[in-house]
Amino acid sequence: MDLNFELILTVLFLVAGLFWLLNKFVLKQAEGLAEFMGSLAPVLGFVLILRSFIIEPFQIPSSSMVPTLKVGDFILVSKWTYGLRLPVLRSKIVEVDSPKRGDVMVFFPPHVDRYFIKRVVGLPGDEIHVLNGVLYINGEKMTQTASLEEAVDDRSVAMTENLMGVEHAIQKRVLPTRLSQNFTAVVPEGHYFMMGDNRDNSSDSRVWGPVPEERIVGKAFARWMFWDKFFSLPSFDRVGNIE
Repeated sequence: MDLNFELILTVLFLVAGLFWLLNKFVLKQAEGLAEFMGSLAPVLGFVLILRSFIIEPFQIPSSSMVPTLKVGDFILVSKWTYGLRLPVLRSKIVEVDSPKRGDVMVFFPPHVDRYFIKRVVGLPGDEIHVLNGVLYINGEKMTQTASLEEAVDDRSVAMTENLMGVEHAIQKRVLPTRLSQNFTAVVPEGHYFMMGDNRDNSSDSRVWGPVPEERIVGKAFARWMFWDKFFSLPSFDRVGNIE
């Protein structure tokens, strides 16, 4: 399991807050470690509120969302678009909106507590069918047209898919892999069906099932930097909205 930074930040804030209360109401003239820990409380509180309820940054670690997102992209995720949730507990405290078809969403998959990012293709009640690399939703074919904007090797092709009015880029194999040959599922209530834009190189809902609503993290809305190698300079050529 990945390092749970949210849990660590929450614990640090609670400890620092305790020292702040002790300094203010008990110790009065705190020095050394007690004074230092107490002084961290406002900063940690601000960061915790920002990351938990407003915006959280992420770096893309895999190629499952190519060509939309590449390994090394740094993105921003809105934590309030789908409702406000308590940090660590993930309980929703304020209803705002629900995921829309075509959204790029960060979430915890059903099988592991690790951040994933995929595209919402199926809403509750939808029938999802993938046949020879083509997506069907409730029997309707999602049209795909060849794209000349992305260079792909001789085994793969870049396409533009129309996801019921939401156009976005995908990449798929000329000869579909097992993931895309013949798959059918119905999305249960309170769940969302997620797929990577790199259709034949993505562990997604075709592998581990639809995502429960309570495991949603937020909506990815912007790329703000690209930096794939530690000793290279960051690039801002890919800055922009995530479509």
